[in-house]
Amino acid sequence: MTWSLMRLILAQISIHACMTGMRMATPLLALREGYSPAAVGVLLALFALTQVFLSLPAGRYADRHGLKRPLAISVVTASVGAGAAVFFPIYPVLCLAALLSGGASGAAIIALQRHVGRAAHDTVTLRKVFSWLAIGPAVSNFLGPFLAGLLIDYAGGEAASDTGFRAAFLLMALLPLSAWLWVRTLQEEKPAPKPEGSKKTTAWDMLQNQGFRRLLLMNWALSSCWDVHTFVVPILGHERGLSASVIGSILGAFAIAAAAIRVLIPLLSERISEWKVVMGAMLGACLLFTLYPFMSNAWAMMGCSIVLGLVLGSVQPMVMSMIHQITPPDRQGEALGLRMMAINGSSVIMPVLFGSIGTVVGVSALFWAVGAVVGGSSRLPWLLGKEDMKAHNVLPHMGAGK
Repeated sequence: MTWSLMRLILAQISIHACMTGMRMATPLLALREGYSPAAVGVLLALFALTQVFLSLPAGRYADRHGLKRPLAISVVTASVGAGAAVFFPIYPVLCLAALLSGGASGAAIIALQRHVGRAAHDTVTLRKVFSWLAIGPAVSNFLGPFLAGLLIDYAGGEAASDTGFRAAFLLMALLPLSAWLWVRTLQEEKPAPKPEGSKKTTAWDMLQNQGFRRLLLMNWALSSCWDVHTFVVPILGHERGLSASVIGSILGAFAIAAAAIRVLIPLLSERISEWKVVMGAMLGACLLFTLYPFMSNAWAMMGCSIVLGLVLGSVQPMVMSMIHQITPPDRQGEALGLRMMAINGSSVIMPVLFGSIGTVVGVSALFWAVGAVVGGSSRLPWLLGKEDMKAHNVLPHMGAGK
């Protein structure tokens, strides 16, 4: 790993940890102030909702301006959102902070992913750099809530005091500023020029490409596996009579396994191909989701969760590499924005859908249904691999009206 890549990873951790810390602290403050679970649910949804609407414009902006300008805007936006909660820790301002920090985190990640992908010049390097970059969210998912929780409990002399919450929000407001310190001296490539004679393009043009549609559908199916695991395991654990700490450990083991496999991928990047890894992950997830409801005790669920984390954790670096191979350089940010919009839209809608289905048919049937969907979708990466993504690159010609 180069020092430049390390600085990009640290910048990603800094701005993403702001969002994850706010996502943990704001609902706790809302509950302390007596707001209902429904109000807390709305607050949490706002972190993902902004990314649904801003991801595509953010991707196009990154295509035009590169890394530093989008990242600077994201840093200011996240710091303003968290900083507002320091001075006005009331529910409407917490909602504003959720919107701003969530949107800023998504826009920053798109700009960083685009920059890293453009700096790689072959498929092996693409797999390596995206595997390293994917470790960042795993670290920030721990770091942000951990630091916010420490300050909430201990900064005010007593747990969950106003001073503790204000201290947590202040730290979250300062974290994004360090992201700018990491990247401000980095050299970046000039934005890719549009092909000569190109016409104005839209996201619909990109979705008309069969390979890109398959990639989005494949990513959506795997993203649904993450969502259903996070949503259903607490319910299944409660049915099994497991304690909250045990259920948390099962989910934590999944997250650790997902991060661990991303450390190993760079060491194996020369011996693997994207479509084979993704197809194996989809078939593995199908099998594990079929077996999960039969796990009758905590250790069995823990083992299943670890293997599932290894399987699903291997996917994101492969998908990011595939996007950069089938997308023209001047539209890679737009493609990343479309991907983020799809998965965040899924994260907003799917928990509601899962809850409705689970109430009617039970959580076991929900596991099996999602397993069947991801298993049935496993043909998609095979089709992408069969057509050879490099030869399949149709998107660069769409700007010329073909």
